[in-house]
Amino acid sequence: MSQLETILYTAKTHTSGGRTGSGRSSDGELEVNFSSPGSGKPGTNPEQLFALGYSACFIGAIQVAAGKLKIKLPEDTSVDAEVDLGKTNGGSDFQLAVRLNVSVPGLDQEMKQQLVDAAHQICPYSRMTRGDVEVEVKLV
Repeated sequence: MSQLETILYTAKTHTSGGRTGSGRSSDGELEVNFSSPGSGKPGTNPEQLFALGYSACFIGAIQVAAGKLKIKLPEDTSVDAEVDLGKTNGGSDFQLAVRLNVSVPGLDQEMKQQLVDAAHQICPYSRMTRGDVEVEVKLV
């Protein structure tokens, strides 16, 4: 496991009530109510928040990769993330799986693949999940 050498930012949140509770950030910029997936009740769930965070971070990693490769990245680059919550080990353990559908319009296929491959190595979410969570990254 890698040790942080420099801390760039620390997100601070407070959550109570679990999947039927609420959470908020220490700076007041984020405040959410939670509901279990499929319950039909108002609120988001941790999987949606993870999908948003991962996709935003992955675009940031694409931007870093484009800068290193001296490629002008189209402004409408986007990522549609899907996060599955499921069970493994005969239903005794919960597990996530992720699909990132990446759109980089206006670049040739080889360049797009090079950017996505580099981003998958750079992105902290990709590195955090590597080896523990099935992640499929696909160009669309």
